[in-house]
Amino acid sequence: MSKAEIGLIGLGTMGAALALNIADKGFDIAVWNRTTQKTHDFHDDAGDLAARITPTDTLEDLVANLKSPRAIILMVPAGDPVDDQIKALRPLLDDDDMIIDAGNANFHDTNRRVKEAGDLPYLGIGVSGGEEGARFGPSIMGGGKREYWDRVAHILQAISAKHKGQPCATWMGEEGAGHFVKAVHNGIEYADMQMIAEAYGIMRDGLGMDNTAIAETFATWDKGPLRSYLIEISGKVAAAVDPETGKPMLDVIVDAAGQKGTGRWTAIEAQHLAAAIPAIEAAVVARNLSAQLEARAAGEALFGAAPHHIAHDVLSLDALEEALIAGKILCYAQGFGMIEKASDKYGWALPLPAIAEVWREGCIIRSDMLDDMATALREDPDRNLMMASGFADRLKHTHNALRIVVAQAALHGLAVPALSSGLAYFDAMRTARGTANMIQGQRDFFGAHGFARFDGGEDHHGPWGDT
Repeated sequence: MSKAEIGLIGLGTMGAALALNIADKGFDIAVWNRTTQKTHDFHDDAGDLAARITPTDTLEDLVANLKSPRAIILMVPAGDPVDDQIKALRPLLDDDDMIIDAGNANFHDTNRRVKEAGDLPYLGIGVSGGEEGARFGPSIMGGGKREYWDRVAHILQAISAKHKGQPCATWMGEEGAGHFVKAVHNGIEYADMQMIAEAYGIMRDGLGMDNTAIAETFATWDKGPLRSYLIEISGKVAAAVDPETGKPMLDVIVDAAGQKGTGRWTAIEAQHLAAAIPAIEAAVVARNLSAQLEARAAGEALFGAAPHHIAHDVLSLDALEEALIAGKILCYAQGFGMIEKASDKYGWALPLPAIAEVWREGCIIRSDMLDDMATALREDPDRNLMMASGFADRLKHTHNALRIVVAQAALHGLAVPALSSGLAYFDAMRTARGTANMIQGQRDFFGAHGFARFDGGEDHHGPWGDT
């Protein structure tokens, strides 16, 4: 029996889907799972693809069933399980055999693992698209030495999503570059989802729309500039009916959002990079607040419910759509700005246009707007995306709508943290003379930290002793 071209460890939801995708694209794959029965059940349920799948009962069997030099994908939970799996697997491998971590690893862990691997081949790749993407075509962001990526690029590009025939799988840079880009992707995803949820809240609580009308609005928006996977599924979620109660599905879902950490990692890393990503940070905070169900109920009991109702002649659905367009542009501008900061700090030379291109299909944040973003970044990757001519024109047209939405939400007690943070970012970025001079004066007053002057020089001090 011929040996498999690639191996995979971990047949959970994502691992199983990815293994089927690999087999479906014509590659022989050997698989192993800690639970042997799960390995064989997976093989037995693979249908016509079973002929390309070799189930193995031990790690030794997995290694023995792979062509040399070997390449093995890890699809195990992030953190200690990855280190444990590497520790168990590495003694069985030859020096030119490669381990590929395709889970949601923290890029700092990937940086460490690359250093620990030394001259032993190691890749850390970000994979986005959920179960459906893993099965039929994800977005793939590679990190590690380019020569290692090139060894398996033919497989990873074959299984990736395609945009007009172009694979959505690209090498991002050394070490943990791929996992870093995936984390920022997830941070943008958090903000995009939060802004959509805020628009839903305005429609539901502010404009008094029912779920059917909300679903129709999202469906309409998905035919315009907001066309994207998240807008599409938001309409489907709003339209869904609970089969158990017959109520709208959204009306029976608890309003507490979960998270697996990647958005939080993005917010934390932004502080280390001094990168301004207020919309993403606001989305992370919003998820944290959503979990405080009892405290929020107590707050409503103490302070009373906000008035909520907004007259339709005060706030239109067209204005809400324009506000989302502006918010989306500002959120992505923040995300790409953070990537540029990391590129400089870690020496990765992260390819911003290619990142936008990789995100055009397969991943959760895929949208029509990313095609224009890729073009703008290719024209000038060092320019803030909101300053690119096409997006600047859109912001000139839509930022007043964002301002109206945020103002009306505030007046009627509707929390819109991501949209309002996006607006604050926009206003700060178009203000040549800000207010940080007051902060510098304060810092010098109480701590003699010094400040720069417009007429020249650094480390000046004020006449605070005379006041």
